[in-house]
Amino acid sequence: MSLVELIAQADERGLAVSGLACLDRCVPLLGDDEALRPLWASLAEDAAAGDWAERLEQTRGKLDGAETSGEDETVTLARRMLAAAPAERSAAALREWADGCSVAALRIHRLLDGAADDSGLDRARGDGRTDGLSPLLAAELRRQTTVLELLAAHGPTALRGALEVSTEGRRVLRAAMSRRSRRDG
Repeated sequence: MSLVELIAQADERGLAVSGLACLDRCVPLLGDDEALRPLWASLAEDAAAGDWAERLEQTRGKLDGAETSGEDETVTLARRMLAAAPAERSAAALREWADGCSVAALRIHRLLDGAADDSGLDRARGDGRTDGLSPLLAAELRRQTTVLELLAAHGPTALRGALEVSTEGRRVLRAAMSRRSRRDG
């Protein structure tokens, strides 16, 4: 199933995890890798219904004041992902957010890889083919798909697996940031 189809079929928790996982992989751009941990906890089975909104506000407050090294397009895209996160965990709002986070995370990876344009992103999201994409971009597409497939197959118990996929993605993004810094510096 393609990424677009997986997002279309995901339930509320799957959409929240999908959007959060995309943001989590890009959070090094905002300066604090651990800032999203409370949001992850709010998606656990035993979390109270209002935890998401409360922890989202706290996270925004923490990351809005975070120091970043240069406001380029990648940082702007990551900030927009966080700003667009819906306080209400409704399927419609989360679907729009998860889809937007998917596109933004792919653009961030494209920019870090130095690729020229977004051509091919919609096709890749729609049919899952990664031919013609850079290795960094193809890996991000696979991570997004993996998170949604885990959730579809295992439900709430897949939260830990989704977090592990995102943690690995953060390491990859930090390495890409370092390469770009050396290339541009």
